[in-house]
Amino acid sequence: MSSEPAPLLALDLTGTFAFGLNGALTAVRAARLDVVGVVVLGMITALGGGFVRDVLMDSLPPATLLDWRYYTLALVGGLIAFALSRHLRRIETAIVVFDAIGLSAFAVIGASKARDSGLGVVPSILLGVVTAVGGGTIRDMLVGRIPSVLRSGLYAVPALVAAAMTVAAIEWGVYGLPAGLGAATACFLIRMLGVRFDLNAPEPPETRRSRGPRGTGA
Repeated sequence: MSSEPAPLLALDLTGTFAFGLNGALTAVRAARLDVVGVVVLGMITALGGGFVRDVLMDSLPPATLLDWRYYTLALVGGLIAFALSRHLRRIETAIVVFDAIGLSAFAVIGASKARDSGLGVVPSILLGVVTAVGGGTIRDMLVGRIPSVLRSGLYAVPALVAAAMTVAAIEWGVYGLPAGLGAATACFLIRMLGVRFDLNAPEPPETRRSRGPRGTGA
């Protein structure tokens, strides 16, 4: 079972469910898959980042396999997306919000777990980002799409900010519930601002010229 404070654990579990839901819904939209394919992609989205982190840290078996709540919520999210996909299309804003919650929680908890394992500052920050975006990246590759982290405005950036804030709080000896929630909130707000105002990370000048005055994200 996770040793994270209850509010951060609740965010982590909510993020797992949201990523399972969002990942399966993406599979429904992007590829004509049966229920097994949809649910598997949902679970990969929800659990993949943590798997990659734990393998890189040589922490086996992965933590999400030791706590039944994680894989159960990922499974339930995938099944709901498959069963109600037509209705879920009407609440895309809610799905984006839940996705941002998952991104925020995974970045914070991934970075804190990496730092607690004895990794350095930079590797811990990187593993926080990997935890947040890894599952979605694997999902997109499996359905033949350019990963969202490489084309969606302000996706990896807020995860990087949250992971850096988390590691900084640990280094300064002030990491706890307020610091963790603060880092997650910063990630959430940056991500939602990116969605609301269609903000993008900087692109090469040649790419901007080829796309015209408004790019579609990078």
